[in-house]
Amino acid sequence: MIGPSSSAAELIAHLLTLRSEDNIAGMARFGIVTETAIGISNPDLQRIARLAKKNHVRAKELWASAIREARMLALYTFEPKRLTDAEARILVADFNSWEIVDCAADVFVEADLDALIPEFAADIREFVRRTAFAMIAGAAVHRKKDTDESLLAYMSLIEAHSTDDRNFVRKAVNWALRNIGKRSRACHAPALMLAERLAASADKTTRWIGKDAVRELTSEKILARLR
Repeated sequence: MIGPSSSAAELIAHLLTLRSEDNIAGMARFGIVTETAIGISNPDLQRIARLAKKNHVRAKELWASAIREARMLALYTFEPKRLTDAEARILVADFNSWEIVDCAADVFVEADLDALIPEFAADIREFVRRTAFAMIAGAAVHRKKDTDESLLAYMSLIEAHSTDDRNFVRKAVNWALRNIGKRSRACHAPALMLAERLAASADKTTRWIGKDAVRELTSEKILARLR
């Protein structure tokens, strides 16, 4: 029986009993790295996490296993307020899949590790850089108490990395810009202004990021929500 007292080894043993080759094949079709996957869906992992409860030390042991599902379970069971900058840097060194990045970014935002965003953005590794912009995108949605100005401060970072044509980076840069623009009326105008400037760029990647953001930020649905 899985519970708060379950060890990392016991949790991993339980995960291994749930292996699904069909699910692994399905994950691959969504661009999820499956070399170490067992084939357990994230909703099922979240249910296991609710039974196991948060345990920071155990989560680090789960992460060290390198098994995809164990790492996702680790992210669901870390104690964000205990997560340090040093621990976050250890985690990002292992990032190899967009879903791991996006889940971890939510944890980092909850852990208030914003100071790492410029550092991650400056990192040449694709998934580390994606982490920075996934964190910005997440903060724009989940951090209701943050000032609009604190998010608008990331505009220069978005523009600086808008020429990175790697798939998982350009999509995250675009995501960050769109989420800031959708946050509030105060954020919408400067985000749209930047999006329009990027859309007029001679650089193909920058132009795509800008045009896609302009399309969403000028949609009737978003404009109606911000009125």
